[in-house]
Amino acid sequence: MSTPSVLFVCVHNAGRSQMAAGWLTHLAGDAVEVRSAGSLPADQVNPAAVAAMAEVGIDISAAAPRVLTAEAVQASDVVITMGCGDACPVFPGKRYLDWDLADPAGKGVAAIRPIRDEIESRIRGLLAELRGPRGPVVTAG
Repeated sequence: MSTPSVLFVCVHNAGRSQMAAGWLTHLAGDAVEVRSAGSLPADQVNPAAVAAMAEVGIDISAAAPRVLTAEAVQASDVVITMGCGDACPVFPGKRYLDWDLADPAGKGVAAIRPIRDEIESRIRGLLAELRGPRGPVVTAG
């Protein structure tokens, strides 16, 4: 059985997608391959998002925004978009989810906490789906 892979995509790959990747990596460990990318990546991850994640013991300070590529989408079983609109390429056979989350850009840590917590809740739900009823992680599709 192969390891399922999840790609998180937002415009700047500096906030929501980085927090989601941090949560999934933290909660799933090596059981899921985690990627994140942006259609117009920023120069760095939002420092307030880094601080908000540090409050819950997750270090995303070494993360760097990456450009979204067709290869990253093709290599992923599940693609989760967070406001990237039409910039995200669509390939047959992939599972796509669109998470409508507030954009943390320009916000302080206090405003980012509820976004971080909503992402955690969605990641826990996704992980439960990936694990399936028997416990081990199973591949999508």
